Amino acid sequence: MNGTLLVKEELERGQSIMQLICDELDRLLLGREHLHQLATIALVSRGHVLLEGLPGLGKTALVKALGDILQMDFKRIQFTPDLMPSDILGSHILQQDDRGNRNMVFRKGPVFTHILLADEINRASPKTQSALLEAMQEQTVTLLGETHTLPDPFFVLASQNPIEQQGTYPLPEAQMDRFMFKLLVNQPDLETLADMVNTRVRGITPPCKQTVDGTQLVQAFDCVDRVFLSPYVGKYIARLVKESHPQADGARLVDKYVSYGASPRALFALSSGARAHALLNGRPTVGFEDVDSVASAALNHRLVLNYKAGIDQVTATDIVADLVHSIQPAELDVPKNVQMKA
Repeated sequence: MNGTLLVKEELERGQSIMQLICDELDRLLLGREHLHQLATIALVSRGHVLLEGLPGLGKTALVKALGDILQMDFKRIQFTPDLMPSDILGSHILQQDDRGNRNMVFRKGPVFTHILLADEINRASPKTQSALLEAMQEQTVTLLGETHTLPDPFFVLASQNPIEQQGTYPLPEAQMDRFMFKLLVNQPDLETLADMVNTRVRGITPPCKQTVDGTQLVQAFDCVDRVFLSPYVGKYIARLVKESHPQADGARLVDKYVSYGASPRALFALSSGARAHALLNGRPTVGFEDVDSVASAALNHRLVLNYKAGIDQVTATDIVADLVHSIQPAELDVPKNVQMKA
């Protein structure tokens, strides 16, 4: 935890900034309130987000709406099978100066931005997908032995189609692990569809009315980092990550359907996400319910499932839900006066 605990005014300011982003997303894009909350939580936690869903469900529209709300540099890359790493990172070109001298000059690619929309990221080859590994983890780009620092903050908001769709490549596990959240974009319900057809002419999203500038975003970052996380909640997070790995003699869904569990990166995805969830709900401390609220988004893409899961039609979301319910208060040495779960 950085700095001192939040005072009432700081808590209200951080909550209002997050709520403003959520409210504007809800106005621009109908029927996705929970999805918008999770996207906002990842954003103020300085995490990258992967949106997965069938074509036409508004994945790109969500990222573009966030780009409109946040007053930062925004760039989009359409990932295609012929896209090369240099199309993302940039490349060195031979340039002649006024004196006739020729030098290799680095020309920055679109990754040098605050918000990068990697649209349909899994339609590019694995070679091109891996071009973002260093950028997402270290916020730098290294070419020809020279390291270039990316702008701060830097977010990758990527969309992908299910791997069952034609023309897709599965993302490498190393890259999946760099996304803080994987959010599933499902079909809208009947009421939302009716609202869309009655209020959206030709499906055009209305213009953005409320925005968040860089100063406000930095304030939100600071508030999230200072939300208190107790040792008991920290131990609960550690147990979730530890027990996401299968045990030979276990009887849980993890033991039956998971080949490999979550890495230590999941610890920080869960803790940061839980802090931001508590802040959005006006609480200065993290509760167990805050961890549970972000557990699926933080863990579902970090579990490598075996062939049995496909046969039995068991999803990573099912496994995370079972894992959350399998950890009991008595196993964490939590005092009786501390509430474990709602």
